[in-house]
Amino acid sequence: MARRPRIPTPNPADSPVMVAAGSVWALLAGMGLLLMGNALQYSLLGVRASNEGFSSTATGVVMSAYFVGFLFGSIGTVRAVRRVGHLRVFAAAAALASIAILIQSQFVTPTVWAVTRIGTGIAYAAAYIVTESWLNDRVTNEHRGGLLGVYMIVSFIGMGGGQLLLNAGDPDSSTLFILVSVLISSAAIPILLSVLPQPAMEQPARLGPLEMFRQSPLGTTGCMTSGMLQGALFGMGAVYARAAGLSVAETSVFMFTTILGAALVQYPVGKLSDRIDRRRVITAVALFGAVAYAAAVPAGHLGGMWVIGSAIVFGIPPLTLYSLSIAYANDHIEQSQRVAASSVLNLVFAFGALLGPSIAGGVMDLLGPDGFPWLLAAGTLGLGLFAIVRMRMRPPLPLEEQSAYAPMPQRTAWLTDAWEESVAAADARQGESATGDRRARTTPDSSP
Repeated sequence: MARRPRIPTPNPADSPVMVAAGSVWALLAGMGLLLMGNALQYSLLGVRASNEGFSSTATGVVMSAYFVGFLFGSIGTVRAVRRVGHLRVFAAAAALASIAILIQSQFVTPTVWAVTRIGTGIAYAAAYIVTESWLNDRVTNEHRGGLLGVYMIVSFIGMGGGQLLLNAGDPDSSTLFILVSVLISSAAIPILLSVLPQPAMEQPARLGPLEMFRQSPLGTTGCMTSGMLQGALFGMGAVYARAAGLSVAETSVFMFTTILGAALVQYPVGKLSDRIDRRRVITAVALFGAVAYAAAVPAGHLGGMWVIGSAIVFGIPPLTLYSLSIAYANDHIEQSQRVAASSVLNLVFAFGALLGPSIAGGVMDLLGPDGFPWLLAAGTLGLGLFAIVRMRMRPPLPLEEQSAYAPMPQRTAWLTDAWEESVAAADARQGESATGDRRARTTPDSSP
């Protein structure tokens, strides 16, 4: 009796997405290390500032300085890349970020930290632009969504791991500052040794913030609000945890848990927003955040596991609302405006993130630790109410016209000019290739 032919078992490693991820492993590894270093840096500076007796306002200004640099970096990096290329810009960014954190370890004053945090923001903006634009240039439209999922996994692992590394040394010594420098420098190694061709840079279309707001008031407002929430959470979360009585080890778990909660809900919330009016999902997430943050106020007085337990909801609104707002804004713009719109939304988000830590620090100086969850509650409540108003003023968009939801990692950056420019360039190249293929198939063979 003849044997049945054996059906080969599919190997996940042979899937197009995994093949694409393997081809850009250096970029993914570099980004993971960058995010790990940035996450550790946020918590480390917050804990050290608390131990040194910085006021909440001073700490908030220090954390906001990062986003001042990020704004400058987002604007200037694209020009620098056009002049000297991706590799040189990334090498300079890694060097600047490493120098900045080492200076902070030796000069522990709010003034020095604020100045060096501006440098850190410039460096990270440049690093994100280079790695993300390069990554996006290496994939086709067909597999971009799958590779973005792999990128999200790497991002959350890096962010969560960075928070836990706070336990690797004494925040009052220079050990953890050196570790941040090592992580940033290590991120440069695989990227600088990569043999991948550098992506082409093209000039994007222009779109102003006011025009962007007119086209999508809720999307624009949501981006700025989520920026403020993320800036406050990641800039002052460790300060709040310490003020609530948590140890350094517990603070690292608190910050890790904020990221874990957001990671768990990104996919189901995103899929839901693709199936119903996206504004309803934005409203639900915002109002959920308002209630959750208000409920966290009494938990903050109980200390210990109560504070850590409440952290599971702290990261959900800031990280989820940005992705939802980006998707909603893209629902209401033309395809030709996508590049310029992404640039505007990135800057709007960064402006909100710039305000977040400073506002949180001032509120905490006035109200104590309770001011932190109350501020987050006020921000999410305001966005939720605005979303309700917008639903009454504008009819829902047909579901088939909605753009696909794509989760965005915290950095708190985001799709930048260079990322979107490379998308446009890749799409244009694919369109030209497809047109050429069609012409080849429809043109008669003139050979004898």
